[in-house]
Amino acid sequence: MNPYGSYADDFYVNMNLSTEMELPTNRETILHFFERVQKSYPSMRNFYCREKGDFVLEEDKERGNYRWATIEPRRICSGMVNPTQIEDALEQHKLMLELAPYMLSMSPLDCESLDLLFGFDFTYRGNHSQLVADALGGPPAMEKLGEIPGSTVINYEPSITLALDENCRLQCRMSIETRTNAYQVRTGEYPEEQLSVYVTARQYGSLGPDISFLAALDNLHALCRRLVDGYVIEYVLEPLARTIALK
Repeated sequence: MNPYGSYADDFYVNMNLSTEMELPTNRETILHFFERVQKSYPSMRNFYCREKGDFVLEEDKERGNYRWATIEPRRICSGMVNPTQIEDALEQHKLMLELAPYMLSMSPLDCESLDLLFGFDFTYRGNHSQLVADALGGPPAMEKLGEIPGSTVINYEPSITLALDENCRLQCRMSIETRTNAYQVRTGEYPEEQLSVYVTARQYGSLGPDISFLAALDNLHALCRRLVDGYVIEYVLEPLARTIALK
C-alpha cells in the first residue's frame, strides 16, 4: 500500500533526467521509444506533441491515478499520480532509465542531473500563503512582520535546499508552492486550487563508472523516504492538514 496517500488529496512520484546534449527528436526514434513504454503499460495510449516540441504519452487523467512520460529537448520525465504502491512508480521510472541509453543514445556521461520528486497536493479554497503561515509559522523575524496591524500575507513559500556531500552534487530540497495571487486576496474570491509540497532529491553531474542510472535512482528514493518519514510528515504535512480542517 502507498504509505503517503492519506496525508494529502493527491500524491505523486516524478523522475526527471536532464541531459547536457539535446536528445534525438526524429519520428522513428520517439515512436519506437514510446511504443516500448506502452508495451509495459498498455493503458498509456494518449500520445501528443506540445507546442514547445515536447512529446507526451499518458493514461487517461480522469481515473484519478495515472501514469505519464515525456521526452523534451534535453530532459526525460516520468511520473505517476496517486500510485497504489510507490514501487509501481519506481518501476516505471526504472524502465525509462533502462531504455534511454539504448533507444535515445543517452549516456551517464551526458547526465546533467537526475532527480526524484515526491509531491503532495492539498485542495484548498482560500489564501494559500496565509494558510501556510498559520500552519507552519516561521522564523521569529518573519513572524513579527506578519503581526504588523492591517497586514495580510500574500506570498509565503518556505523552501530549503541542503547539500549532502562535500562537492554539493547530492542535494535535497523541501519547498511549498502556493497558488493564491494578490487579486484573489483583494476581492476575497478564491477558486479551489491546489497547494503543493515538494520533496526533491537530486544528483548533479555525470555519473561515475561505478554507478548506474538505476543505482542512482535507488539512492535518491532512499533519501526522499528518509526526508518525508523523518521530517516532512510531522512538521509540514500534518500541520497543513490540521489547519485546513479547522478552516
